[in-house]
This record gives sequence, C-alpha cells and structure tokens, in this order.
Amino acid sequence: MQFELTKEFISSLQEFIENGKDKTIQKALHGLHPADISDVMEELKSDEATYIYKLLDNDEAADVIIELEDDELAKLLSALTSKEIAEIIDENVDSDDAADVIQMLPEQKQEEVIAQISDESQASDIVDLLQFEEGTAGAIMAKELVSVNINWTVAQAIREMRKQADDLENVYTIYVIDDKGVLQGILSLKQLLFSATSTRTTIKEIYTNDDLRSVEADEDAEEVAGLMEKYDLVVIPVVTSANQLVGRITIDDAVDVIKDEAGRDYQMASGISERVDSEDRIQRILRARFPWLLIGLIGGIFGALVINIYEHDIKIFPEMAFFIPLIAAMGGNVGVQSSAIIVQGLANKTIGLSSTGQKLLKELGVATLNGIILALVILAFNLRFGDSLALSYTVSIALFCVIIFASLFGTLTPLILDKVNIDPALATGPFITTANDIVGLFIYFIIGRFMYSYFEETEAFVEAILLIC
Repeated sequence: MQFELTKEFISSLQEFIENGKDKTIQKALHGLHPADISDVMEELKSDEATYIYKLLDNDEAADVIIELEDDELAKLLSALTSKEIAEIIDENVDSDDAADVIQMLPEQKQEEVIAQISDESQASDIVDLLQFEEGTAGAIMAKELVSVNINWTVAQAIREMRKQADDLENVYTIYVIDDKGVLQGILSLKQLLFSATSTRTTIKEIYTNDDLRSVEADEDAEEVAGLMEKYDLVVIPVVTSANQLVGRITIDDAVDVIKDEAGRDYQMASGISERVDSEDRIQRILRARFPWLLIGLIGGIFGALVINIYEHDIKIFPEMAFFIPLIAAMGGNVGVQSSAIIVQGLANKTIGLSSTGQKLLKELGVATLNGIILALVILAFNLRFGDSLALSYTVSIALFCVIIFASLFGTLTPLILDKVNIDPALATGPFITTANDIVGLFIYFIIGRFMYSYFEETEAFVEAILLIC
C-alpha cells in the first residue's frame, strides 16, 4: 500500500519528538520506503528532521540520505559529526552516492569523514571520484562493478565474481578486461552459464565485444545520458583515455542527469538563470530571477521608445494603439514556439544533419502558412467589425510579417547559441519574447505609416477624379 503523507502524520511526529517518544517514532517510520522517509524529513523543521534521522539504523539512514534533496541534505550534514557521517557511509552507500554526499561538505570535514571510513577500498574510490569535475561521466559513475580477466577460466571467474558481487545491489553486466585493466568486451550471465562447455573454458572463448559501448571519464554527463537513452542501455562502462575500465554508470544516474537538465532548461526558458526551488532563500531566488526581469524591463523601455517614435502616427490614427498588444504577443508566441522546437531537438540530438538553411526554409514554410491563415482571420474580423480599411490591411500585413520574422529569428537564435557553446535554452525565454516585441512594433508602425499614406493618397486621387468628372 502506498504511503500518503498527511499534515496529521507530521503533527503526530512533531508531538512524539517534543515528548521524546523515540520508540513510537521508530514504529511510525517502520516499513516506510527511504524516499517516503525523506519526504517526511523535508516537511519537518531542520532540528526535527535531524532528530528522527538519528533514530534510524545505519543501513536505513544510508538509503535515506541519498534520497534527500540537496538543500535538505546540506542542513542534515551540517548537524551531523564527521564520525556519524562516516559510519552511515561506511560500506552502506555506493561510491558514487557517497562522493555526492561528501562533496557537499566543507573541505576540512570531507577529509575528516574520509579518514574515518574503515573500508579502505571504499575510501579510495570516493577520493578518486571527488577528483572528477562536476557534470562529467566520472562524477556520476560508481566504482563498484564486476569484472573478469580474459585469461581466467569459468571456475576462477565465478569465484572472483562472488567476491566482487558483495558490494553490488544489482549485477547488470560482467566486464572483461586484460592483465592491464583494458576493457575487452562484456559477458552476460547467460553466456557464462550456457556457452561454456566446462569450468575449464576460458573467458576468452565465450565473451563478446559486439555492440560494446563505453564512455571516457571526462565526457559530459548529459552526453552520456543521451547515449544511454538512444541505445536503451541500462548500464555503460567508463574508461580512461587508454581504455582502462574505471567504473560504470547505471540508468538511475542517467535519469537523474536528464531530470536535472530538463529542470534547468525549463527554468532557464522561464527566465530563471540558476537552479532554484520554492524552499530556497529569498536572496538566492532573487539572484536567479532578477537578471532576466531587468532584461525584460530594458526591453520594455525600448518598446516604449519605439511607440514614442511613432507617437505622432498614433495621435493621428489612435485606433492603431488597439492592436499593439496583439502584434507584440503574437511575435513572442511564434518566436518561443519556433525556438522551443529547435532547443528540444538540440537537447535530444534529433536535429539531424540538415543544414541551417534547410531548417530555416522549413520554418519559413510553416510560418508562411500560419501567417496567411492568421492574417486572413484578423482581416475578416476588422472588415466585419471595423470601419477603417487602412487599419484592417495594416494589422493583417503586419501580423503576417511579424510571424515570418519571429519564426526565423526563433529558429536561428538557438542554432547560433549552440554553435558558440552557449546553452540554447536561453533562446526560449524572455530574450526571444523581448526581441520580437521590439521588432514587431517597428514592423507594425512602419507598415501602418505606409498603408495610411497609401489610402489617403488613393482617396485624394479618387476625389480628384470625381471632381474632374
């Protein structure tokens, strides 16, 4: 049965904590999944969360600590001693998760925790992982894996695998290496059990290197996650530049990378420059939001300047002001749509090999059709409910031109940003909207000035002809 977190449950826990009813708390938490316990802790005050965490045994505490969000984890770690953290991590947490936890500590405390981990092999693995730059394959890989030497017999391989498997929760793949640790191929349990004719059969006779895919430790983690997604891999080996096996990345770590990147892109597209959530401090949220709001404000000022330039036209033809919001909104909407498709394609590596020119031509075709249909709709509306042909044609022609420009601009901008190694997600936020607002207003007023002059001259010409006649 799925656990449902309620206010009543949290209130009960807080009462138990206040009265020091440790056994009652342990009973209330008994049987809950570590992810559920982490949810409970996130609803409590920092000191209350620490209190119930210290009541968990080390195995359960280890499972919970890797489920906590970064902010909650940081608060918890600050309340625990180096010894307490080391006891939780020691032989209970995989090296990649342990490295993630320790990385959040101050440098001195990191050293203290590592020094108190009794498992020297685990401590060494953690130290190795902490050397890798954040966002690389090495930073998200685990050192625990099962590997066999290509020259071993099946019997020897099975003996060694039993020792190695003690450190693993799941065995996805058996890696085959040579005497220098260079990755040679992979071996499935099926091959090990059914392909060998006897226990004296060597691994060299039954392993395979077909479809062997690996990544180097300094490769971008997002690229690795994309590779695993593309080829439906549940695990991928990590190697050095000399192809020596150093670790593995499992699908759960790849999914975390994909989720983090998707969240970051979504926030960036919304005009939030760094990763924040509702629980962060006001200062951090302000720092993340303010720059793009300032850019939006500056864009609004430029838009106001454009309107000021054409103030004389608006005084003479005040009805033009009615459609300023429509032109600005449509330009922003179309630009964001176009850029979002390109950004998504760049993120998913589904853009293909077509040139920039081909992408622009395709978008031009879509924009032309959209522009014609929408322009005809607004023309029909104005002809039916308006009394000015000049305004009707101005709005329709301007809308068509704005849609064409916004589509091409929205397509080209993320492609250019990607070429210069700037996150193209920037293009789907206020940048595109603000730019299209300004340019859209210019287009609207220029076309308006031309159309009103044309209709005035036409009317004057017709009147002159009628007078002559």
